[in-house]
Amino acid sequence: MTKISGLKVLLYVLLTLYAIVTLIPFLWALSASFKPLTEIVGGEPNFLPKNFTLDNYRQIFLQEPLFWRWLFNSVVIAVSVTLLNLLLNSMAGYALARLRFVGKRFWFFLILAVLAVPAQITLIPTFLILKAIGWLNSYQGMIVPSMVNATFIFMMRQFFVNFPKELEEAAQLDGLNTFGIFRHIVLPLAKPALAAQAVFVFMGSWNNFLLPIVILFDPEMFTLPLGLNTFKGQYISYWNYIMAASMVFTLPALGIYAFFNRYFIQSVTFTGGKG
Repeated sequence: MTKISGLKVLLYVLLTLYAIVTLIPFLWALSASFKPLTEIVGGEPNFLPKNFTLDNYRQIFLQEPLFWRWLFNSVVIAVSVTLLNLLLNSMAGYALARLRFVGKRFWFFLILAVLAVPAQITLIPTFLILKAIGWLNSYQGMIVPSMVNATFIFMMRQFFVNFPKELEEAAQLDGLNTFGIFRHIVLPLAKPALAAQAVFVFMGSWNNFLLPIVILFDPEMFTLPLGLNTFKGQYISYWNYIMAASMVFTLPALGIYAFFNRYFIQSVTFTGGKG
């Protein structure tokens, strides 16, 4: 009993140390967002601001004319990508887990093969396709290539494989068709998996820098990660503005994670079962 308690104490100590190490960069960035540029680049290792100021936030909110547009672009793209992924990945996962159709195994193994392909490899083909259809520098060019994800199709398939068939059979006896069962029975009970998927998809889209920098060239179409990059110049980087904008940029992702965090353990339990 003492040995088990000792292991728990050691585990908690290690987790606490890891949490502190993880939080230090974030807390430093938060502190730097209230410092003038001269204090940040001065080289003094002060953690708390000596000359506390809100000018950095005033600058990005009131003086930077495109900041609100960048925020709007990021919200539209991230929310659209998340909603489309929740719908399409869930439908694909349910079809692979429950429906019978020609080529089912082929499509399943194709999705597994896609998981092994790095996203960077598809970047140039994506650019060429979007250029050919005239979707560069557009919302649809950012949303459509990201509206499905093989990882989360597989995750949803694992969830639905473990879903109780008795509920679906009872719904069939009540007269529901396949779509009705999916809409009224399966989706409401898939909230843990959907919530976990929503967090990861939203954060991936919200933080995406590689795709926007390739297909967006009009500053008014920039997302926040791309917009923040404009504060860095060849000879000077405005780290005070970057830190302030980064804090604003972080808040939605933290809010989404905090809201859906309680579903994470449930989603891991349901999606880690039989194949």
